Amino acid sequence: MLLTVAIIGAPHGLRGEVRLDVRTDDPDRRLAVGNVLETEPADAGPLTVARARVTPDGAVYVIFGEARDRTAAEALKGVRLVVESDEDDADDDEGWYAHELVGLRVLHVDGRGLGTVADLEQLPAHDVLVVTEPDGNEARVPFVEAIVLGVDAGAGTVTVDPPRGLFAADPVDEEDLDGPDGDA
Repeated sequence: MLLTVAIIGAPHGLRGEVRLDVRTDDPDRRLAVGNVLETEPADAGPLTVARARVTPDGAVYVIFGEARDRTAAEALKGVRLVVESDEDDADDDEGWYAHELVGLRVLHVDGRGLGTVADLEQLPAHDVLVVTEPDGNEARVPFVEAIVLGVDAGAGTVTVDPPRGLFAADPVDEEDLDGPDGDA
């Protein structure tokens, strides 16, 4: 099973350096100089890390041996760097990977079906479940304990207790918008 290590972002400078949207909890190991990473799409790689650096604000930049100028780096924007999962990736305490969640049914705490997990977005503050609702709308559910009550991969479900208005099927009522004295 392939895991996304990073997504290649915009080029930085003229020598092929690119910013990475890191998706691994072990970037020092995964993005070490000399590592060869497979890509999605496959025809963009494999790519060899020739240089890597982390800025004081935590941004990760690399130069790949196969892309040593800005033009080559621009062609890599949006490419996913992937690795085959291994034993080190199996620690359940580290959270969930998108491939483990995609396709799971999303259930409201009261038992109503709300949709299906389409993706897991990893954002700086917290992860977000992208849920396709039965009517085709897309909801973004913060993957935090207060909202996502549990994931049961065996049963194929994610149980949530979302605030009103997060899902199209559960809109905020007009009276919910009124203040305590009935005024908006």
